[in-house]
Amino acid sequence: MYFEGKGPGFTDRTLEIAKKEAVGRGVSHVVVASTGGDTGVRAAKLFAGTGVRVVVVTHNTGFKGEAPNEMDPAARAEIERLGGVVHTGTMALRGLGCAVRQMCGNFSHEQIVAATLRIFGEGIKVCVEIAAMASDAGLVPFGDVICVAGTARGADTCALVRANSSNRFFDLKVREIFAKPRDF
Repeated sequence: MYFEGKGPGFTDRTLEIAKKEAVGRGVSHVVVASTGGDTGVRAAKLFAGTGVRVVVVTHNTGFKGEAPNEMDPAARAEIERLGGVVHTGTMALRGLGCAVRQMCGNFSHEQIVAATLRIFGEGIKVCVEIAAMASDAGLVPFGDVICVAGTARGADTCALVRANSSNRFFDLKVREIFAKPRDF
């Protein structure tokens, strides 16, 4: 599905595609990017009772300076009540590389990889990143997972990713793209 637009207006359709593909293929884990928690709650509600584990990945604490984590505590509680799990950890393509750039005014390897993945869209970059983060935390198997992400807010991208840990980043594979914005 190629969306003629991007952003939160495509969230419900993207999550429906994720559910169809996960259930239809027997994929046991869906990894969902969610900053404030709305997309994570919607995913947890949609997948409740399907046997598919929902892993919601947030920005790292301190993403916006010294502010606390951006996810609404009530959204986190609702995701967990519905059987999902919330993971907040170091972002695979931002963490230390961002600090190096800020300190030295130079580029980092992480930024080059992130910029290259953005050629396919912000959502694809995030799908790859959250697959690595969820793998690093031991929340998904090394293997096929459905990833859901977006361009800024909401969800507009869905892909089948062969997950692996960040230290084996190039063993991750974007196997299929089910939905993304045509123009981003």
